[in-house]
Amino acid sequence: MLTRVAVLVSGGGTNLQALIDAQAAGRLGSGKIALVISNRKAAYALERAKNAGIERAVLSKYMKPDPDDYDAALLDMLRAHGIDMIALAGFLGIIGPKVLAAYEGRIVNIHPALIPSFCGMGYYGLRVHEAALARGVKVTGATAHLVNGEVDGGPILLQKAVEVQPDDTPETLQRRVMEQAEWEILPRAVRMISDQISNGRMN
Repeated sequence: MLTRVAVLVSGGGTNLQALIDAQAAGRLGSGKIALVISNRKAAYALERAKNAGIERAVLSKYMKPDPDDYDAALLDMLRAHGIDMIALAGFLGIIGPKVLAAYEGRIVNIHPALIPSFCGMGYYGLRVHEAALARGVKVTGATAHLVNGEVDGGPILLQKAVEVQPDDTPETLQRRVMEQAEWEILPRAVRMISDQISNGRMN
């Protein structure tokens, strides 16, 4: 039994591409990417979905400016497509309480640091790597975790460490963390949860 996965995106979609590539290689287990939803109409991730033959949709805050309306509309969209679980792949938005409740334990996020370091409100994109370099850490990495009502506060599923190099810039560190950690553990986390769903270990 396949687990239908919705991937939520906001930008270029490199983590989405990692999931698409993992699926093509048979590394998503029972997981099948059934829908890509972007909160930005111009996100290149939508083009990646199109190229892979995956259904795509846009639901932006301009379309639904009220957070409660956005939450309800997103839930309706997910249910209309028979979605079993959600993967956040560079999604710069907040998941509302209706979706959180409906998909409890079934929403996976990737964060570009070793939680609990450099996480929470305001820590996203290059800001995470700027903060890591400013603090002088020697090791950083990425964390795949479940999503709850606290930003970056859900249970940790997987982590992978990446060494910081003396000449790193935020941009070079960001790229290496993506290549060495994010693109590896996000597909593994999606497989982990999707296999649990398909095997009936989740209600």
